[in-house]
Amino acid sequence: MIKKFIDKLLGKSTPGTSGGKPHFGKREEVPASVHGINPELVDRRAADVVATLKQAGFEAYIVGGAVRDLLLGLRPKDFDVATNATPEQVKGLFRRAFIIGKRFRIVHVVHGRGREHEVIEVSTFRAYLDNAAAGQVSGNEKTSKAQLSGMQHAVDASGRVLRDNVWGPQDEDATRRDFTVNAMYYDPVSQVVVDYHKGLQDAKKKTLRMIGDPATRYREDPVRIIRAVRFAAKLSPLGFTIDAKTAAPLVQSQALLAEVPQSRMFDEMLKLLQTGHAIATIEQLKKLGMATGIYPLLDVVVERADTPFVRAALTDTDRRVGEGKPVAPSFLLACVLWDDVHKGWTERQNQRQHPLPALQDAIDDVFDKRIGDVSGRGKLAADMREIWVMQPRFEKRVGNGPFGMVAQLRFRAGFDFLRLRADVGEVEEALAEWWQDFQNASDDRRDDLMDQAREEQKARQKAQPVVKRVPRAAPAAGAAPRAATAGAAPLPDDAAPLADGDAPKKRRRRRRKPGGGNGEGAASAAAGE
Repeated sequence: MIKKFIDKLLGKSTPGTSGGKPHFGKREEVPASVHGINPELVDRRAADVVATLKQAGFEAYIVGGAVRDLLLGLRPKDFDVATNATPEQVKGLFRRAFIIGKRFRIVHVVHGRGREHEVIEVSTFRAYLDNAAAGQVSGNEKTSKAQLSGMQHAVDASGRVLRDNVWGPQDEDATRRDFTVNAMYYDPVSQVVVDYHKGLQDAKKKTLRMIGDPATRYREDPVRIIRAVRFAAKLSPLGFTIDAKTAAPLVQSQALLAEVPQSRMFDEMLKLLQTGHAIATIEQLKKLGMATGIYPLLDVVVERADTPFVRAALTDTDRRVGEGKPVAPSFLLACVLWDDVHKGWTERQNQRQHPLPALQDAIDDVFDKRIGDVSGRGKLAADMREIWVMQPRFEKRVGNGPFGMVAQLRFRAGFDFLRLRADVGEVEEALAEWWQDFQNASDDRRDDLMDQAREEQKARQKAQPVVKRVPRAAPAAGAAPRAATAGAAPLPDDAAPLADGDAPKKRRRRRRKPGGGNGEGAASAAAGE
């Protein structure tokens, strides 16, 4: 009481309220008999990292979303570890460990090689620091590199944290985290859950609640706005909702996202769409009144989410993630932006441009308009371009073209794109089925399919309407007859009339016989008689 009275006299806010030192919470150790986490759901490699750190005399826990998912009976896809060891100390304990990041320095401990490798992210407990007392810079992470180089804790003019590399105790680290259900620590050795902010209770109540004042926390890191949407979408099938106080400042805080680097925003957008809950994410954005304004390309996705083609692509992406299959951002974005490419391509062909250059120009325009400099000229764009350029080539099924197509590295992505187009009726189902058979067929079967394609092509050519020549209209009375070119013979009476626009056939000039002869015909033709 005396301390609170003194703080009030000095103008300090009560702990736990906006603007004052936050309430760090009371440490609660929840045993396995209460939390009910199944140890078999814990990744062995994450448990080994924790065990190694503890054997070296450090505190170490699995932390964050992995603990939340374990409490809900879900198998986490990623495991993060938190410890009181510094990044340099962590790196020294593992053979393959790398310190990354400047804004938040963390360690990646790598297990395995190739496609089977697994990265366990290890972070050091961070201290609570009053952002008003932090080093302030006028620009952002890119424009203020020189100022930031000597700082461990810095914010910009809006209060966004640009550097946060000051280490502290576990209770302060818990307070620095975003949602209560993401601020719990699990020790796989003792199987104890450590909880400071009633996260276990919120998990049982199925509530997403921000630690501290939500508006202040969004200002510290605006990407928390996107994380709130992502967690709500992921957990909505389980009945989770966002706490009213946490949701209230979301729309108003959207303007803060303009200060986040575009590359980071692009990555966060992909997380929204490629974590297996794309359809639920679109619904959450609309429900929260955030269908527009987060990121321009995401606005396009939301706008087109109800169109058959984009809906099919989003649904297919969710299905693949749910089945543990890989997904590529290039494929999904190619589906979202195909309408722009197709319209631009059609317009150019209507202007008599050659199909392939017209398609390439249309693609360039879409990259400039929709993606810009974030990833529009990198591997992502190259993969998207290849998927689009394949589409007209699928129409050609004669010669050596089909054999070259199936040998291409990105053929499967291009075919899956064609398959979706057939599913929504944009191309014939028979075309997709033909390519489905061809890619999996034996050599003999491929020959039969090629013969089938040639027969279909001949049938289409025969079915095309025959253009009949229209007789030339008779000349008006008194009009001079159409003169033939000098030296050309007139058309005989039984010659077929020419349709408008058809050039007359050249007629061979009859050579005169030596020594005179009758040349009246030629002379008459030359005179126009």
